[in-house]
Amino acid sequence: AVGNMPIAALASPDGRYLVLSLAGWREQGIAIIDRQSHAVVQEVPQRGAFLGLAWSADGRTLYSSGGATDLVYVYAWTASSARPATLVDSIALGHADGKTPGSRYPAGLAVGANGRSLYVAENLSDSIAVVDLTTRRVSQRVAADAYPYAVIARDGIVYVSAWGASTVNVFRADSTGRLTAERSIAVGRHPSALVFNADGSRLYVASASTDRIAVVDTRARRTIRYLLDPPPGGVHEGSTPNALALSADGARLFVAEADANAVAVFDLSTDSLVGRIPTQWYPTAVDVRGDSLWVVNGKGAGSGPNPGGLQPNVRLADVDPHLYTLGQLNGSVTVSADVRGALLDALSRRVAHANGWDVPRTLPRLQYPAFEHVVYIIKENRTYDQVLGDLPQGDGDTAFIYFPRAVSPNHHALAERFGLFDRFFVNAEVSNQGHPWSTSAYVTDFVEKTTPDDYRLLRPEHDDAGDADMPAAGFLWDAAVKKGLSVRDYGEYGEPDPRTPHDSGALQTRSVIASLAPHMSPTYPSFNLTIPDQRRADAWITEFRDFERTGRMPALEILHLPNDHTGGARRGLPTPKAYMADNDLALGRIVEAVSRSRFWKSTVIFVVEDDAQDGPDHVDSHRSVLLAVSAWNRRGVSHRFVNTTDVLATIEEILGLDALSHFDRFGRPLREIWTSGPDLSPYVALTPAQPLSELNVASGADAQRSSRIDLSRADRVNDEEFSRILWHSIKGRAAAFPLKHRAAVQEYVRAR
Repeated sequence: AVGNMPIAALASPDGRYLVLSLAGWREQGIAIIDRQSHAVVQEVPQRGAFLGLAWSADGRTLYSSGGATDLVYVYAWTASSARPATLVDSIALGHADGKTPGSRYPAGLAVGANGRSLYVAENLSDSIAVVDLTTRRVSQRVAADAYPYAVIARDGIVYVSAWGASTVNVFRADSTGRLTAERSIAVGRHPSALVFNADGSRLYVASASTDRIAVVDTRARRTIRYLLDPPPGGVHEGSTPNALALSADGARLFVAEADANAVAVFDLSTDSLVGRIPTQWYPTAVDVRGDSLWVVNGKGAGSGPNPGGLQPNVRLADVDPHLYTLGQLNGSVTVSADVRGALLDALSRRVAHANGWDVPRTLPRLQYPAFEHVVYIIKENRTYDQVLGDLPQGDGDTAFIYFPRAVSPNHHALAERFGLFDRFFVNAEVSNQGHPWSTSAYVTDFVEKTTPDDYRLLRPEHDDAGDADMPAAGFLWDAAVKKGLSVRDYGEYGEPDPRTPHDSGALQTRSVIASLAPHMSPTYPSFNLTIPDQRRADAWITEFRDFERTGRMPALEILHLPNDHTGGARRGLPTPKAYMADNDLALGRIVEAVSRSRFWKSTVIFVVEDDAQDGPDHVDSHRSVLLAVSAWNRRGVSHRFVNTTDVLATIEEILGLDALSHFDRFGRPLREIWTSGPDLSPYVALTPAQPLSELNVASGADAQRSSRIDLSRADRVNDEEFSRILWHSIKGRAAAFPLKHRAAVQEYVRAR
């Protein structure tokens, strides 16, 4: 086990040590592993860290990217010491102070052939900085394509992968290290990791979101072929190759597949994938030492319960960050042999089984009622225990209830009538990942690797990151349109249209994604916690009545119903209970409208949370609320595992859509929850006992902290702090924030 979200690794010059770059939410810096003892012998915190690690020409100095600090950290290296790295200096690229976002964000690093130049990929400024290592100052900057990521240098040529484009930029260095741009090489979408073969004639480039590795002829400066690394079954997104290493003899290429939890092994004599070796969660780096394969796993062994751990009288600064969902994920390093033959075949079968690739696909249509319409509702950030933990028929813990039946009567009634799922787990840790997971069954490595700093509020928001944060296979609505189905979107991936008046009654909504724009409802408000969910329900019901009159309802509707996010204790805003009651009533009204319509028999409604980051749960920080509502639903409790992409797989099977990634292609659709005949009785929305108009009036510490929280967009907030504000607001300052006392979901799975 190592620290929080390691994303890069570099062997020491003598091979004895492996240096990791920790770029997590909880901690950032470097960790050093002694390969002989398999122990972490040193950890050095940095105010920021990202991808880059590089050695000086003489091996006595280590350079480490500082990410949001706009620094490159400089370490003196003494291999004979028990603690070999000593921080001695830093190289300033910009003006960040480590508390505010930098504008450069150094990523990959490489030392030039002259030994006096350091090349730094400046990820946010689309540039390469040339640092004179004699003066430790930037001597030149050259433009690069979008989001430069990895840097590799050889024989006076510097190559840089453009994470947000489809190219590797090429620069020639003169004797002073100064760069001149040459013709870029087209390698395919979303290039990331780079590695040379022994003589430098071939450059291998991982295309993380298309599951390919480009093979570049460095003399001809062109891509000559691709190594194909997709999961089986015809999908072309989901392996996420994002790190590369060659065997000692150069005959085999090892590829870290972040989303397959494996290392792919390629035989370069035939350019064929010959097997896979299992890893832990989200491998991000791979290194070969003799006949041993060292793999760094960004999320390690996974998460567990997150009920809190400190009493209210402890300062917030002393809160254990290990209890927040992003802070729970400790990375790891796994070590295996360079296996071949029958053993590699056996390990490959293990990877296939773990990913569900060995489960035969069936023709599912007859296993569903004759649904013609799917309404897909995405809400914000709640755990199962927070909302449904008081239902005795499910595995809940009443100690963690924030929003009991009096506050969320419709959530409770819908679960009791249409089915309670107490083993639903979101794929995401936070909303940066949650909305892509909920709509595309995939998250790029750009999103995974930049999310920690996004949530530390140290990386500027990327409103339009282009290819870097977009799934190559598109979104759920793209799959529906491809099949000729009608789509309507309400608020999901929407924003206020600045071309309309700033009067809240007239403000309209537009899409932030081009392919969704033709399907966006202009009258349904996007995320804005000053707008009640009742207004969203009103806007949706108005359009729904038009569908009733015409008899034409879209096959797929996607709604963002966000106010269960709440506004904390901010003075003048609704209390958390009032926010949740508003959200609950809006949901109930939407279900009632469908149940009283001509479309009730042919419609199914799925309700999910995009993530579960803002609350405690005694099973796992990812356990959340799922509702499936239709005239055909079977009552009762379902204890089966189901996650976000299983819900997407169910929607796709119902509508006859193509899978988007290997997660939904090999998901576990909800085929068993339906009855043979419908119950067409309407659902009657319940009015919460909790007043929707109740406002925060407190002026204490929680109100002051809430006033500093940015509520204009989802999750621009320290969520451990936010959870405590909610707890105290609802339970009172005297109520102890709950302690961890149950087993992790992994233990539940192992026991099955």
